[in-house]
Amino acid sequence: MSYEEEEAFWAFAAIEVLRLTGVRNEELLELTHHSVTQYRLPATGEVVPLLQIAPSKTDTERLRLVSPELADVLSAIISRLRGSGGMVSLVAAYDVREKVWNPPMPLLFQRGIGSERRAFTPTAIRKLLINALAATGLTNAEGEALSFSPHDFRRIFVTDAIMNGLPPHIAQVICGHKNIDTTIGYKAVYPAETIEAHRAFIARRRASSPGEEYRIPTEEEWDAFLAHFEKRKVSIGTCARAFGSPCIHEHACVRCSLLRPDPAQRARLAEIRDNLIARIAEAETEGWLGEVEGLQVSLAGAEEKLSQLDRGHGQHTAVDLGIPTMRGDR
Repeated sequence: MSYEEEEAFWAFAAIEVLRLTGVRNEELLELTHHSVTQYRLPATGEVVPLLQIAPSKTDTERLRLVSPELADVLSAIISRLRGSGGMVSLVAAYDVREKVWNPPMPLLFQRGIGSERRAFTPTAIRKLLINALAATGLTNAEGEALSFSPHDFRRIFVTDAIMNGLPPHIAQVICGHKNIDTTIGYKAVYPAETIEAHRAFIARRRASSPGEEYRIPTEEEWDAFLAHFEKRKVSIGTCARAFGSPCIHEHACVRCSLLRPDPAQRARLAEIRDNLIARIAEAETEGWLGEVEGLQVSLAGAEEKLSQLDRGHGQHTAVDLGIPTMRGDR
């Protein structure tokens, strides 16, 4: 691979991880192969991939859920770094703030220089972003070339999250801020007065509500909450209805807009659709017009679910994150 292709890959990797996680530049450079971890839900056995962000002087340690898009990026990085033995090389990095050398670790942002493996430095990441932006030829309203720093992507992350409905206090936890005012200050578009008005509204409502509404739930209530998620799994997908809400379709899931079809059950959905077509033809032949109408509603639902799967086909495929395992896990 040429030098230009190598630089383009690492610019892409840095931009995507910064954009999708909201981490600081120093946190980006401290990500290792061991930062990619997983949690298995005790009730369903479902494996949830997580990214561990190490604590810094200003932000707290935290775990970020790995989205399919982020999983693709991490998989590409790890695949590139793995050697012939399937391991990521251990590299010692210099901490420019602490003025110390960190012990060798399987850093995700490392590259070969000559015969050595070296960790990326904050300056190298900034240069990658500058060069990538310059290659696009993008300019501002005055016609001047745009300039981005790694921290700008953290602001973009917070702005996009809040603009898409994420509550500011949740964005605060994701970013590791101790004060929500810091998080709100990161947004670039969302009006501060809107957030303040919402917080004041919630405070007034809480003050007028009975105190028992904010008590710690009992074990029975918590078990009922967990059971809700266990019952969401149905034969052709997952029900996304909110906790405590009834099923408006009386469990005719194929009709429901809240059903998230499982790609693995496409053949089953196709079988349901074909069966409905045959039943409609029989009903029309026998003159069961009342039955035809109901079957057509179910048929429209089944065809819509198949269309959802077809539209999403190939967008999110399973990727190998290479999550390290401890000896006790084998």
